[in-house]
Amino acid sequence: MGENRSSYTSLAKTLTWQDGFLTLLDQTLLPGEVVSERQESIGQVWDSIKKLKVRGAPAIGIAGAYGVLYGIKDKTDLPVAEFLDQLKKSAAYLDSSRPTAVNLSWALHRMVALAEMMVSEKQSVDSVIIYKLLEEEAVKIHEEDKIICRNIGLNGKGLVKEGMGVLTHCNAGSLATSELGTATAPIYLAHEDGVEFRVFADETRPLLQGARLTSWELQQSGVDVTLITDNMAAFMMSKREIDLAIVGCDRVAANGDTANKIGTMGVAILAKYFNIPVYVACPSSTIDFNTDTGDDIVIEERDPEEVTFFGERRTGPEGIKVRNPAFDVTPYELIAGFITEKGIIRAPFRENLIKTFT
Repeated sequence: MGENRSSYTSLAKTLTWQDGFLTLLDQTLLPGEVVSERQESIGQVWDSIKKLKVRGAPAIGIAGAYGVLYGIKDKTDLPVAEFLDQLKKSAAYLDSSRPTAVNLSWALHRMVALAEMMVSEKQSVDSVIIYKLLEEEAVKIHEEDKIICRNIGLNGKGLVKEGMGVLTHCNAGSLATSELGTATAPIYLAHEDGVEFRVFADETRPLLQGARLTSWELQQSGVDVTLITDNMAAFMMSKREIDLAIVGCDRVAANGDTANKIGTMGVAILAKYFNIPVYVACPSSTIDFNTDTGDDIVIEERDPEEVTFFGERRTGPEGIKVRNPAFDVTPYELIAGFITEKGIIRAPFRENLIKTFT
């Protein structure tokens, strides 16, 4: 194994929990600056999620689990019923920061459900004990994500073959998770195994997560990566430079329709035309069986200035009408399979996702 083949482990940690405090890598500053910021309040965690200082579906789920502790750590002197009410209010508040990625609501629901179970099953439990158990649960969610990402990598690395060109979109890498990433996990592990291949990273307008984050972390890890603009993907496909696309996901409906960063649907349509398979790297926490199809997924609309400015420079006229959906939904018919921690799930997706995860 080459000296730099596992160097992703030396990248700055996306998030850490130590001595009761959450520290987040501020991804809005990358790649120019590598700055970690200790969170001091639940309001700061909400703001960090909303402003994309921490981003990526798994990472914001973990951040939410830790963040909710800020809303209750000074409330442990309250009676259990009042403490539980504060927990629910804190969870609802954090859940309002970003609506599309299901991992956030999943992690917050898991925290609240644990507390409710403790109250119903152990009538003598007090608020201090519940808080300690909730902290342990947040750490567990964090550690589980590391295992899930590695298993996604192990299950998907065989798709990345010698001489291939692999397209990514946005950032579903180590910066979007606890470690390894989802869409990048097969890439990292194939690279570790000595497979020679190339990665093409879409820049991902309007906030350039592919340019600022994916290309940066892959380059730091010694992966052969080439940055392209979003509207170059069709040309690269037509020249047979791309053989495979692996993307992440923020919510997968029961039928397999998949919400991911805006532009993913376009990549999938192009790939279908050029007969290139598109795989979605999908942790089980991102599958939402309560959402029947992609039509039911709420799509976050973000600040118009993300479109009318490039950094601090205005690129659109003042007063112009702007649409800025952060995500689109790729129909399940355009997806070759879901790379999950339990293996690769292929069509029929509704049947096979249920069979695998329920």
